[in-house]
Amino acid sequence: MAWSIKLFSVGGTAVRMHLTFPLLILWVAAIQWMHGTPQDAVNGVLFILVLFACVVLHEFGHIIAGRRYGIRTPDVTLLPIGGVAAMERMPEKPGQEIVVALAGPAVNLVIAAVLMLLLGLHFDPAQMSVESLQSSFWAQVAIANVVLLVFNLIPAFPMDGGRVLRALLAMWLGFGKATRVAARIGQGLAIVFAFLGLMGNPFLILIAAFIFLAATGEAGSVQLRELTRGRRVTDAMISSYESLGVMSSADDAAALLLRTTQQEFPVLDGASHLRGVVTRKAIIDALQAEGGGDTPALEMMEHDVPVVLPDAALESALRLLQTAPIGFIAVADVTGRFVGYLTPENISELVMIGESRERHAGGWLRG
Repeated sequence: MAWSIKLFSVGGTAVRMHLTFPLLILWVAAIQWMHGTPQDAVNGVLFILVLFACVVLHEFGHIIAGRRYGIRTPDVTLLPIGGVAAMERMPEKPGQEIVVALAGPAVNLVIAAVLMLLLGLHFDPAQMSVESLQSSFWAQVAIANVVLLVFNLIPAFPMDGGRVLRALLAMWLGFGKATRVAARIGQGLAIVFAFLGLMGNPFLILIAAFIFLAATGEAGSVQLRELTRGRRVTDAMISSYESLGVMSSADDAAALLLRTTQQEFPVLDGASHLRGVVTRKAIIDALQAEGGGDTPALEMMEHDVPVVLPDAALESALRLLQTAPIGFIAVADVTGRFVGYLTPENISELVMIGESRERHAGGWLRG
């Protein structure tokens, strides 16, 4: 995740801290100090650190369960509103997703149960009151884990409870439709959280924004996978384009930029083999630099461009596109001849066309 720093690694998973996380620590320290003593500020910071250690363990519950199904997790990022495990994918089999989703809350259940056993606590309203908890740091940690357990099981997709809901719906509706339904429920609950947050809890507003955006993003990602599954790169690639030659200059590229709607221009040699890609930014930078319009295309272009075959699976090409440094995937035949390319923009257009055809004809690109 951007704007984060690596703290340590465990079993191939990096634990990272978002740069906004220290703001939470400072905020807690300031509030405790204003309403108490410096020792209260120290205790408040220690509580947050221990609580987020429990959050990391929660995320590793998901990670360990995911590994059981061959799912890797490159990193976990700590945010002020909690932790986010960047799993490569979620299992599409409902039973597997339920196991992975419940593994995190199960960790909080174990932590709470162990602490309550050691402290002699029971689920007694008198013991769980604010007054009684103020006397015991670890009792606060135990109850906080109970709160994390309950909160994460709220069926607000893509929270853990929402993923369980999606998996249950998928048994009857299919993965794609179940995701859309769960996402709408998650967005609705996010609006409720935001309304409650306006009554005095700013963290609920942050959580609501995260749930709403995450639900929207994951629903879109699943929809894209559904639309592209079984398709080939040739079904989506741009095959009509303008290119630059190895002797072209920044002025030549600027002329194409004005004449076309392209933002990237492949640089091809005489055999139509790709030498690199010149981006809009590179053209503007070259025109502003010394030498200006005479700058050769070979000096402006990006060299490290991913290349796929026309009959490659579109789904795998999209995963490659998401990590491409310039948002450009070249398509070349077995002889190395450049035949087209993929960009995020034309994939978005593909999705819009697919949505329209599904809505009005019950399918898309059928022929």
